Amino acid sequence: CLPMLQAETDASVAPLEVLPIGGVGEFGMNMMLVASGDDALLIDAGVMFPEPELLGVDLVIPDLSVLDEWRGRIRALVLTHGHEDHIGAVAHVLSRVDGPVYGSALTLAMVEGKLEQHGIKPGERLTEVKPRETIAVGAMRVEFIRVTHSIPDCLAVAIHTPAGVIIHTADFKIDQTPLDGEPTDLHRFAELGAAGVLALFADSTNVDRPGHSGSERDVIQGFEEIFSSTQGKVVVACFSTSVYRMQNLINLAEQFDRRVAIVGRGAVNTSEIAIRLGRLRMPSHLQIRDAEVRDFPSQDVLCICTGSQGEPNAALPRIAIDDHRHVKLGDGDVVVFSARSIPGNEKAIARVMNHAARRGATVIADGEKHVHVSGHGAAEELKLLISLVKPRYFTPIHGEYRQLDRHARMARNVSAGLEVILAENGDAIVFDEHGGRIHRKVAAGRVFIDGTHTGEVGDEVLRDRRHLAGDGLVVPVMAINGITGVLEDTPEVITRGFVVDKKTEGLLKEMPAVLLAMLEQTPIEERTDPGLMKERVRAEVQKFFRKRAGRRPLVLPVIMEV
Repeated sequence: CLPMLQAETDASVAPLEVLPIGGVGEFGMNMMLVASGDDALLIDAGVMFPEPELLGVDLVIPDLSVLDEWRGRIRALVLTHGHEDHIGAVAHVLSRVDGPVYGSALTLAMVEGKLEQHGIKPGERLTEVKPRETIAVGAMRVEFIRVTHSIPDCLAVAIHTPAGVIIHTADFKIDQTPLDGEPTDLHRFAELGAAGVLALFADSTNVDRPGHSGSERDVIQGFEEIFSSTQGKVVVACFSTSVYRMQNLINLAEQFDRRVAIVGRGAVNTSEIAIRLGRLRMPSHLQIRDAEVRDFPSQDVLCICTGSQGEPNAALPRIAIDDHRHVKLGDGDVVVFSARSIPGNEKAIARVMNHAARRGATVIADGEKHVHVSGHGAAEELKLLISLVKPRYFTPIHGEYRQLDRHARMARNVSAGLEVILAENGDAIVFDEHGGRIHRKVAAGRVFIDGTHTGEVGDEVLRDRRHLAGDGLVVPVMAINGITGVLEDTPEVITRGFVVDKKTEGLLKEMPAVLLAMLEQTPIEERTDPGLMKERVRAEVQKFFRKRAGRRPLVLPVIMEV
């Protein structure tokens, strides 16, 4: 029998509102707002990496304008762990948070580096917390609970509010034999469940995978086989934040007497932070710089690289095309992809594999040897957590809609009395004397960020970039007398990235006559206004190519006033 909850019996208690801003109905961009009375807090501030059609976009973050309703009342930002999809947007969110940023030591160290890149000095705002510690945020108390994942220092949060206790698992799995000896705190989850939990918000990433995700130690045997049979370099690509994977590889390098080179800026930064904090053990005699790889026999080297997703500028893709200054592949070398491919990256990964094979290396992926385990709990682990917490309400998070739906069905099977609130980004969930439900919808969108760290990429910019990528650029050049409006010379048309064939070549030859005809029909007042003429020329040229060739090039008129 579920305990009676205060929110359903006491109308004087302030309603509790939970708003997923990102990460619910999608992978990445994790951010959730929790508000009780006049107090609110944010859980995580993550990014999403752009899809290929988002040309020139480096990161995608949630639309933060939704937070304007709580301006001046967001008392804290609570970070669960140090992955990009949970901390990548902190620099963009920080100005909207009026209090501290809470997180574990490793998480805050990674955040501090990101803030420095944006020229932000957080001062005393970064506040370290430890598992089982509780901090006050207005009328709420936030308790931190140890969970295991693919990176150390991961935390779930239990938020004690006047309406009841809600639990946010963040990313987790149940690894009973973690490398750091710090397993998921199942005892505390069980204690909270026995006392009564209003709502559970749980990770759905691997809900469609049966059984258990497995321990990080499970990859050791597969890598031992690779190390023992490889005559050349062992080059392993993994996520730059896979600290546990790095530790396994370093331990094996020590066992097989290989030097270790960390290659790739992201992996170097993460490893330096983790070593400094004691989360990664790297014997000093083992580590070498990438510039020193060539100084050792191939059979004595292990390279841990970024680029497991085929990112063009990451270390492994550059190594695979022989474009890296220090690390080269050759016969006898082995390249291992020790990461799960993110949907949409399969073609890029395959290209890198092919390039590595052309260099003479043997390529190994997870399907051939057990070289990767997920950091997210599979079906049986998710069931166990629900059965321990015994929440009154359940909302699946962190996944696309099909994962959320499957997790909801699973939860109903685990607990017959469970009420599921299946929400997506922008669905504001309220818990009050009437129970829990989605009571309103707020605007929840995306903001595209380019590499300037601060620049947002608007819809019109993306549209122009798509035009450039698809149909190229057309630049009509006209010299017009600024007083008389008379054309001083024949118009010229310059193209870039515009496919010229027999048909379009004829159209380009026609273009000066089209522009002359347009000019004759234009009043002199408009001809002598360069701004108006640019718009008129742009519209005329776009209409011409759309009707005659079915193309939509980006048109940039140049009107020279002489």
